[in-house]
Amino acid sequence: MAGVRIGAVVAEFNYDITHMMLELAKEHAKFLESEITRVIAVPGVFDMPLAVKKLLLDDEIDAVITLGAVIEGATDHDQIVVQHASRKIADLSLEYDKPVALGISGPGMTRLEAHQRVDYAKRAVEAAVKMYRRLNEI
Repeated sequence: MAGVRIGAVVAEFNYDITHMMLELAKEHAKFLESEITRVIAVPGVFDMPLAVKKLLLDDEIDAVITLGAVIEGATDHDQIVVQHASRKIADLSLEYDKPVALGISGPGMTRLEAHQRVDYAKRAVEAAVKMYRRLNEI
């Protein structure tokens, strides 16, 4: 079975966490006989949809993953960021007919909890690869 070519959109905000997520995602993609062939870094999770769209337009990309960590602050800003970004990301997947997996941890978590959830990156890769392969069986 051919490997899935994955594009990754990675938030620079909380880079200490998202960098670990990206490295774990690359390793897991190889384990699944796939590859992250393109990475776009964006300032934060809220900025992801435009980069996701750019990757979805690329015929060399089969699926996209999003990697980010939205940590709780003094306001409900984290809730708003995740709600709006995740909704638009799901909409783009439907619009462009390609899988887009959500590897964003949060909202409502501490920095320590974010470090403990770095494995969300593996889950995103797993979901992207499974969806691509299953949709191509139809």
